[in-house]
Amino acid sequence: MKTMQGPGLFLAQFLGDQAPFDSLDAICGWAADIGYAGVQLPSWDPRIIDVEKAAASKDYCDEVKGVVEGHGLTITELSSHLQGQLVAVHPAYDAMFDGFAPAKVHGDPKARQEWAVAQVKAAATASKNLGLTRHVGFTGALAFPYLYPWPQRPAGLIDEAFDELARRWKPILDHYDSCGVDYGYEIHPGEDLFDGATFEMFLEKVGNHPRCTINYDPSHFLLQQLDYVAFIDIYHERITSFHVKDAEFNPTGRQGVYSGYQSWVDRAGRFRSLGDGQVDFSAIFSALAKYDYDHWAVLEWECCLKHPEDGAREGADFIEAHIIRVTERAFDDFAAGGTDREANRRILGIRD
Repeated sequence: MKTMQGPGLFLAQFLGDQAPFDSLDAICGWAADIGYAGVQLPSWDPRIIDVEKAAASKDYCDEVKGVVEGHGLTITELSSHLQGQLVAVHPAYDAMFDGFAPAKVHGDPKARQEWAVAQVKAAATASKNLGLTRHVGFTGALAFPYLYPWPQRPAGLIDEAFDELARRWKPILDHYDSCGVDYGYEIHPGEDLFDGATFEMFLEKVGNHPRCTINYDPSHFLLQQLDYVAFIDIYHERITSFHVKDAEFNPTGRQGVYSGYQSWVDRAGRFRSLGDGQVDFSAIFSALAKYDYDHWAVLEWECCLKHPEDGAREGADFIEAHIIRVTERAFDDFAAGGTDREANRRILGIRD
């Protein structure tokens, strides 16, 4: 059995224009001071890492690692959530997702997609140069506007969407394979991969690609009312990364899973700081320990109520308390009889 690593912190939600959140060195110092052992780096913010430079220069990657390790931290993964989202964008979201890309490709979906693919591939090469073997991000979406089957979806519409999604991602996954890096897709509403069924559809379309893996985040499953512990039982062989994020679902007579277009604070389903929601993390950490998950437990902080610095500080202690240092022996070894095959046969009444 293997013990999970952590606590780690995804830096994306904490970046800002004020110290200590405005540079890699400063934010790593802050993260270390409040109890984190690892950091997950967003690859779209050059204050943290220039992903194109990291793909081109091992020396630059050594400098980035040096900054992080200088604070006693480890880089857990790079993230390309924003760029991955742009690999596949339905036209309904073009204007809203332009903000994820540089101005030079705004209003040009083809150029924006090409930029995104290059970025996601660069993140694989950068990961290799940093000595990383796992990565996290999104798939993007072509079919998500048709999530609810009304009006009735035309026959073949979803297959066509997933065929195209796989066509775009297969060369990217091949590049990740050449770099020795897994791509952990965050199974997330708004992506075409938002639950186990859709992950299976995509996995089949990419030929069960060995680098097509899962960044497990139970918060999105609780908000869908999906059994997030059973998900681990089913997909543990594909889970390569873990976002520790809490959520709560409180349906009322007025709203349920879809939450009536309300703001985050007024939704029936909303994200919370660790320990303030309803996710059963004891069951999750136990299930992951059972299946020998030995990578990082990384806090992704999103809460509609609590201050992020409080959520981060409390989150480090929360993760540390939930990581199970797995046992090296059975609890009843003290009563072992030290028997052998012949003795076992006698006990069972087996005679030659």
